[in-house]
Amino acid sequence: MKIPLAFLQLTHEKIRLIIALAGITFADVLMFMQLGFRDALFDSAVRLHKSLEGDVFVLNSKSDSFTALRSFSQRRLYDILGVNNVESVIPMYVGLSNWKNPVERQTRSVFVIGLNPSINTINLPGIAENISVIKQQDTVLFDRSSRKEFGPIAEFFDQGKTVTTEIGNRQIKVGGLFSLGTSFGADGTIITSDVNFLRLFSARQQGLIDLGVIQLKPNTNVEATLKFLRDNFSHDDIQFFSKEELIAHEKSFWQNRTSIGFIFTLGTIMGFVVGTVIVYQILYTDVADHLPEYATLKAMGYTDFYLLTLVFQEAIILGIIGFLPGFGFAMFMYINAAKATGLPIMMTLARAMTVLILTVIMCCLSGGVAVGKLRAADPADIF
Repeated sequence: MKIPLAFLQLTHEKIRLIIALAGITFADVLMFMQLGFRDALFDSAVRLHKSLEGDVFVLNSKSDSFTALRSFSQRRLYDILGVNNVESVIPMYVGLSNWKNPVERQTRSVFVIGLNPSINTINLPGIAENISVIKQQDTVLFDRSSRKEFGPIAEFFDQGKTVTTEIGNRQIKVGGLFSLGTSFGADGTIITSDVNFLRLFSARQQGLIDLGVIQLKPNTNVEATLKFLRDNFSHDDIQFFSKEELIAHEKSFWQNRTSIGFIFTLGTIMGFVVGTVIVYQILYTDVADHLPEYATLKAMGYTDFYLLTLVFQEAIILGIIGFLPGFGFAMFMYINAAKATGLPIMMTLARAMTVLILTVIMCCLSGGVAVGKLRAADPADIF
């Protein structure tokens, strides 16, 4: 059996090994958290998009994100109703208003969705069974996953208490609960009827909507219909999206039009660089301390390639062993971050494999730089 020289050399200096593993663990946790927050940004931003029951969607051509939609004329939407493949068109309203915590009386921005209660276009837990409630005047559905700063709304409602508060200086009643979750653009969400929405936003014109949902007839080719709509109904003020394109449009905004996506990507790169430097310092010091031993191996006939392979083995062993505690710490941080923020931060197999591959590459790059010292090992050094 071959002597596991790389492993024995790493474990010979246990303090140095612990320091190296701690550095790799730190770099892995940093990469895990940055990637986790970045993916949570995208996942939370498109949860509402994924829940929409429609095939084609209409937005103002200047709209970038659901948190800042621009209005367009409702007539654009009803013009499309005459197309043969179109089953129905549903206008929706979206806006931000001030929610008053009914206990602490502090205000916080809330995301408001207005829709036709006769046609449920949002597939989320709690909406189907409560959609008829919002037909009542000044009645809303509240997202039970909203941040706690909005007040103990879900607790009060589950206890059978009547929950009333103010939105934009208008008194409203919570008639039911649904589950959506927070995002980087909205800490809380409510859903109400289109009529109630216009009462809350009295300055809004009834004929101007924020989102058009088009439902096609069964077995309709979505791509062909989408092309037909773009060719025949396109105007300067609107644009058409499939659901996949709508989701990609939202993700692109957060990735490329805001600093948040860039910051998380930069944090991942910084974690990779920090880990590379730490592993390089460990491997370089190890090679320098054992230079006479390497020279002896050369004198015995071992080639430079064998010695280089030895250093790369050390790098890979460090990377794999250091990844394990990094993975464990990241799981712990994910659980606590999800509880604190309400964001969908969770470990995925794809992310774990990504960080593992980055860790191995990080360690191999460090080993590749550190072997420069090894090439200088001269058998004459031992005499």
